[in-house]
Amino acid sequence: MPQLTLTQAQVIVATALKHGADQKMQPLAVVVLDERGVPKAYAAQDGTSLRRFEIASGKAHGALSFGIGSRALAKRAAANPHFIAAVTHAVGGSLVPVPGGVLIRTADKAIIGAVGISGDNSDNDEAAAIAGITAAGLTADPGEA
Repeated sequence: MPQLTLTQAQVIVATALKHGADQKMQPLAVVVLDERGVPKAYAAQDGTSLRRFEIASGKAHGALSFGIGSRALAKRAAANPHFIAAVTHAVGGSLVPVPGGVLIRTADKAIIGAVGISGDNSDNDEAAAIAGITAAGLTADPGEA
């Protein structure tokens, strides 16, 4: 089974941060989790606000936990807020159901990890994650379907 490599995770982080800087986004925090939900790489730009690691991690962890990108989780939260609130509580708060948590898939659609980004608005966070995943030669799944 393919696994996310440290080199790929580092490319994702570096590219996502560069994308944010190039687009003049607010300072970003980027976390890359492997398929087990274990942090593989993390970095935050100077000036990020407090708790950005936890928010970024919650976006990525939520995507992995449900097997869908956090954009789809946001839609589920809008349709069924009590369920998402209960799940968030059950997993110790490590679920942030807003865009910015993007699954990392191989060419054959296997999930090998997730990226979570926090710092700018959620759509921009998601765009930076997609840029990073794409630069690593992998497939980004933000959960649009």
